Amino acid sequence: MNINKILKKQIELIKPNKDTLKGIKKTSDEFCKKLKEKLRKKKIKAEVFIGGSLAKKTIVKKDRYDVDIFVRFDRKYGNEEISKLLGKIIDKKAKRVHGSRDYYQQVSNGIIMEIIPVIKIKNQQEAQNITDLSYFHVNYINKIINKNKKLADEIILAKTFSHAQNCYGAESYVHGFSGYALELLICHYRSFLKFISSIASQKNILEKNSLSSKHQKSEDFCGLKISVEIFKSKKSSIIDRIIIDDAKFYKNNDEILRELNESKIQSPIILIDPTFKQRNALAGLSNETFNKFKKNCKKFLKNPSGEFFKSKNIKEELKRKYKDELIILEVKTSKQAGDIAGSKSKKFFEFFDRQLKREFEIKINEFDYDEKENLAYFFFVIGKKTNEIIKGPPVTNIHNLTRFKKIHKNAFIKNHIAYAKIKHDLSFKEFIQRFKAKEKNIIKEMSVKNIELIN
Repeated sequence: MNINKILKKQIELIKPNKDTLKGIKKTSDEFCKKLKEKLRKKKIKAEVFIGGSLAKKTIVKKDRYDVDIFVRFDRKYGNEEISKLLGKIIDKKAKRVHGSRDYYQQVSNGIIMEIIPVIKIKNQQEAQNITDLSYFHVNYINKIINKNKKLADEIILAKTFSHAQNCYGAESYVHGFSGYALELLICHYRSFLKFISSIASQKNILEKNSLSSKHQKSEDFCGLKISVEIFKSKKSSIIDRIIIDDAKFYKNNDEILRELNESKIQSPIILIDPTFKQRNALAGLSNETFNKFKKNCKKFLKNPSGEFFKSKNIKEELKRKYKDELIILEVKTSKQAGDIAGSKSKKFFEFFDRQLKREFEIKINEFDYDEKENLAYFFFVIGKKTNEIIKGPPVTNIHNLTRFKKIHKNAFIKNHIAYAKIKHDLSFKEFIQRFKAKEKNIIKEMSVKNIELIN
């Protein structure tokens, strides 16, 4: 099927109909009206406005909708005070969600209202929290869409596609594209197709390089592989990174790279927020997520299909592909569901993956976090790692030689250098048992309550 016909069909499938939108808008307006009345009665100086996708007309069809309601408090209230003030005026049944600034969730007519306290600021430099900028974001995107109403549909396509590729969300366990960042990208490229075509044409971005990086090199020795640690000096490169500054805050790309903090220019796309000169709206996008997104953009452009817009069940997809080879771990933390638990789980996944690589050859390593269940799933396909000989200290280094021999009972000397043979003969079940015992303190420190092998 022609790619434009596929995109047109997807818009029909993923865009809520007028009656649905009308119902969401009516419920949201009534909710805001009651909220304003409560603020007036409590004599709290604050404004209420609807933000997010509903305000920008970029809402995607869902089983259950959520709406961002912002309560914009006067600057006389402190940053810490506004969450408490908001808690006093909303329904007692509302759920308080912890974050960089606590907010609330309340269900109204089946719609989840996310009530977010922000500070009313005159200019973006006064923002104490990223949510304080939301008012400016809504106004900017609406201004662009009002000039070209077709952009709203293009944004809906971009959000749905990104979500289906597990690349949607600024949460630190995703490191993907935020809704606002996708809106800015579509406003820049003017269509979903031009956006993904540009991404597909980019080179893969390497993982972040430090100035002194340690690498493993394998060398043949006595019929086995020796792991030799080597150090190479690398310079962080911005070649092939996409740099966008639609507001033309800077004269050129060199000025952007000079002016912005180094931590803000490490992402594969540097997207200057047109409402705030000092902000890269995609600073949280990881190279790993970018490369995955790019790969799927290329696949779609080569063989366009509506399947690319359908969210996949990672567990079922991997089970179907790898069958009995697939190892699944279910991990539970003690943290609040959402970004906090998801981030903790992702960090633990990365730690576990590093330990696993010491003993096995990793063929597949995938992470998934289910916010509803507040559970993380680790997926692995592993193979036996070749036995190796590791190089130790020279015999003249008595202190380190003693330590090396204590750790490696089978150590031997050749040409005045210590070596040890490392066997990799553990089963995964044996490995996980040893891991739990050996790393119990780290497991506790990372707030992990339970690790269960579920297949």
